[in-house]
Amino acid sequence: MRSTADRIRQALSFELIGILIVTPLFAWVFDHPMGDMGVLVVLGATAATAWNYVFNLVFDRTLHWRRGDVRKTLPLRVIHAVLFEVTLLVLLLPLFAWWLDVSLVSALSMEISFAAFYMVYAFVFTWGYDTLFPPQRTAPTM
Repeated sequence: MRSTADRIRQALSFELIGILIVTPLFAWVFDHPMGDMGVLVVLGATAATAWNYVFNLVFDRTLHWRRGDVRKTLPLRVIHAVLFEVTLLVLLLPLFAWWLDVSLVSALSMEISFAAFYMVYAFVFTWGYDTLFPPQRTAPTM
């Protein structure tokens, strides 16, 4: 298990490194000024973090209300992940379009690219983090 301090370090380093990578990369790929893309990336990361909390709270409460249990099967985990990404995309789509002054279709392609990047980045980051800072093993409880 990880300590609270370790979880905070993991979350902050994930966001900071992600922002430092994605801002110049996507400014270049989508031909927008780095400052505009940087603000959008920070807003998106902040919104994603807040939405993650709200979404998980609502999802778990709905599970508990419908099933009396919050444990997730593999199919429920897939539904959970897809619903989170789709709802985040819908929430952020108008912001992307407005901030970058692009069409909704262009904003959608950008958001799909962001989601794909962050999916791969999360996998690589977590693997690297777990290698550099392995979780502490706890003694089995009786």
